[in-house]
Parts: sequence; C-alpha cells; structure tokens
Amino acid sequence: MSILDARNVTKRFGGLVAVNDFSFHVPERSIVSIIGPNGAGKTTFFNCVTGFYEIDEGEILFDGMSISGKSPDQITQLGISRTYQNIRLFAQMSAIENILVGMDPRLTSHWVGAVFGTQHTRMEEQQALHDSTELLRFVRLRGKGDHLASSLPYGDQRRLEIARALASKPKLLLLDEPTAGMNPRETAQTTDFIKLLRDELGIAILLIEHDMRVVMNISERVTVLDYGQMIAEGTPEEVQNNPEVIEAYLGRGAAAHV
Repeated sequence: MSILDARNVTKRFGGLVAVNDFSFHVPERSIVSIIGPNGAGKTTFFNCVTGFYEIDEGEILFDGMSISGKSPDQITQLGISRTYQNIRLFAQMSAIENILVGMDPRLTSHWVGAVFGTQHTRMEEQQALHDSTELLRFVRLRGKGDHLASSLPYGDQRRLEIARALASKPKLLLLDEPTAGMNPRETAQTTDFIKLLRDELGIAILLIEHDMRVVMNISERVTVLDYGQMIAEGTPEEVQNNPEVIEAYLGRGAAAHV
C-alpha cells in the first residue's frame, strides 16, 4: 500500500516546466530515492509535496487523502516532515530547543494555558521535554541538549535536523541530500542511521541524494528525473544500468557503451 501517491503532477514557473506530468508512489515502510542531475526538479517536487509550492496540474495523495492545496503546517500535522539540502537549524537555540520547535504541530496547549500555567499545559510541556530528550538519545546526541546548534559539528547538525523533523511524529520523512558535505565515515554512519529510522520507527523515507553509493546501498526503489520528467524507475541495479540514466549523468557518448 502506498503512503504517498503523486498523479500527473506538473509545476511551472512562468515558461519553465520544473516538474512535468510526474506520477510516482512511495510504499509504506519503504526507502525510496529520487535522483537526477542538478535542475532536474527533485527539490521542486519535495516543495510540492510539503505545500511550499502549489501544483499546477495533477494531484498528490498522502495516506489516501488529497493534500493538494494544503498549507505546509497542515501537511506536517497530517504526518509529513522534511529536512533541507542546506541545514536550516535555529543556530542560536540549543539542540533541545530546536527539537521542541519541531514538536509544535502536535502540541495542543494554547497561550491561555501558558499564561495561567494550567495543569494540561504543564503536563504537556513535561512530556515534550521528555520526548525531546529521547529523540536526542535516538539520534546519538545524548548529553548535547544544552549545546547551541551552531556549536555542533557538521554531522551532529545533520542528525539534529533529522531529530527536529521526527519531533512531529511523521509517517513519511523527506530527506534532501542528507549526506551532502560529509566525509566517507560520516556518510556511512548516516546511511546506517537512515536504515535504522525505517526499521525502528516504521516510517517511510523519501530521499534525494547525489551520492550514488548511498542511493544504491539504501534504496528499495529509485526514480530518475531529468528536466522535470521521469526517465527511469526500478531497483537500484536496474536504474544503474539504464542507458537513459547514464546519458543524463554522463552524456550520450557514455550511454553508447552500455
């Protein structure tokens, strides 16, 4: 069964068609990757799924419900969360404060409860602090809750951003180049961690990634975009040997030798 189902999605920016008649699905509890050259439309599609862009044609279904036209906060509340290609932490807030921000979509207390210190608000705040501490432990940042986000090493910042995305308890997690800028050791650790997310939390993961070793090691299905259109889809092995994919990445001459 699919947790995400995109049907004939098109997104235009003036005369530029960034995503063109794209149909795609993510099965429950799966790890699926979208790859393609720079400018292929990958992040644009992420922005359509998460409500930052409104699609021009087609429909996007999440857990059987249409989310086309919904706002980013509504989509987060339904169960989709994401990270970004460029880290977007609150640099001058602590690690645990960043995670607490990520929990906001699922908290029910209002400003009245905060002002008057109602029992419901106090209990919810205590539970949120406990859950944030557990998320820090889960992403291997135990003991770093009071550290400013900006003071953490690069790899830790990436894990903190994932923890913040997990704070809203998503059913589908979108990761936009999670290993960008990492050294080989950090990349291997992050690859293992992404598998752990799926296996331990039971969520589906949709990945944009340029490191083909990561894609081939982690993905059950791979979809390839080029100029906003799907040119290939299949297992990592099928995609890796597809002449159209090789041409998109390496040029026509390379594809002729496949």
